Amino acid sequence: MLVTVDPLKPARGQAGLMNRWHPDIPAFARVAQGEVFKLGCHEWTGGQVKNSDDADDIRDVDLSEIHFLTGPVAVDGAEPGDALVVEILNIEYYEEMPWGYTGIFEEKDGGLFASEFKTRASKAVWDFEGRFASSRHIPGVRFAGITHPGIIGTAPSQELLDEWNRREQALNDAHPGASPAVALPPLAEGVYVGQDLPADVLDKIAREGARTVPGREHGGNCDIKNLSIGSKVWLPVFVPGANLAIGDLHFSQGDGEQSFCGAIEQAGKVTLKCSVVKGGIEKFALKQPIFLPSPIDPLYTQQLTFEGIGADLHGDGSQKSMCATTAYKQASLNAIAYLKKLGYTLEQAYLLLSAAPVESHVAALVDVPNAMVTVSLPTAIFDRDILPHPDGLEKRDYGNCALRSDGLRSFDLLDANEDKAKAAKK
Repeated sequence: MLVTVDPLKPARGQAGLMNRWHPDIPAFARVAQGEVFKLGCHEWTGGQVKNSDDADDIRDVDLSEIHFLTGPVAVDGAEPGDALVVEILNIEYYEEMPWGYTGIFEEKDGGLFASEFKTRASKAVWDFEGRFASSRHIPGVRFAGITHPGIIGTAPSQELLDEWNRREQALNDAHPGASPAVALPPLAEGVYVGQDLPADVLDKIAREGARTVPGREHGGNCDIKNLSIGSKVWLPVFVPGANLAIGDLHFSQGDGEQSFCGAIEQAGKVTLKCSVVKGGIEKFALKQPIFLPSPIDPLYTQQLTFEGIGADLHGDGSQKSMCATTAYKQASLNAIAYLKKLGYTLEQAYLLLSAAPVESHVAALVDVPNAMVTVSLPTAIFDRDILPHPDGLEKRDYGNCALRSDGLRSFDLLDANEDKAKAAKK
């Protein structure tokens, strides 16, 4: 293995890992074009989350430490202006760590419904059996994973890094005090590069290094579930060698990764092969990466699809103008409300939509004022018939996911609005 990682030990202190993007982080390893190589990857928090039945570890995650990526790996012959072609040949979980997790963070730390639900920490731990995952915290479901790297990207040039920092700081300046934050500027706290570098270089990386949370022109945190085993991705090259880094492995994920820690996060080993297209940025108009989806994704033919429109029907009822985000939220809230009728709690439903191979599609963006987005649940992942029935839906007791040990839970917007509606009728 080109980079060896011990998934059972904290990531900090292990060589060949990094958690910032910066052109001054030198390549930890080098490969030839066409060479097949394997990289060990830690799970994204570097070992902060445990296989336990409470969510105190999710509550206490240090987000300055997140996204321990493996790399950088230089590829012979790659130069600025080229395209780096990366083939994802395989992703395996570690035999000594055959489990992963999905989490909901506290409200201030984000997630699609962080503010609406006033979210509190919770999680589901998933056990792996080959390509399948099931959880003691969300009973009644089992599905095949679409295993993929949440993050894959090349190093930025200094010019590109400066542009990221400029435009993201401008966004923060336009929204002072926003919670959750609208952008994450460089943060010296928690920086890790996995190599012994001169003090002045480390200081520069700490002051300027881009946080790994958003995706950008170089790839980065794309969280595309279909960028899976067998996929091929074309990445723009900005520095000599390209300096590829990869990590944040997901065993499975729904479109949108709703809860921010919304995939099934895992540690694992990635097998890759790289080649270079000279002048690829110009040849392919490569402003951002392009990719071929995996040819071996699991096929779930029947899906129960929920529509969403650009009106806040689960909130204040306000009409938005062609807002796809509002439409996606409404479709998801419709799905969550349905799952609650089956017996799942708010937290379980939110985590399930984040982790399962849920599909979302933009249905229409032309019919003012309502954008239309759909969210589709594969019915075969459930151990029962979940389709609408004339007699209604059978509500079962599925317990709960792992919650904070002090018992604090997320605010249930759906129940609260239902109670208001019943009170209004009286």
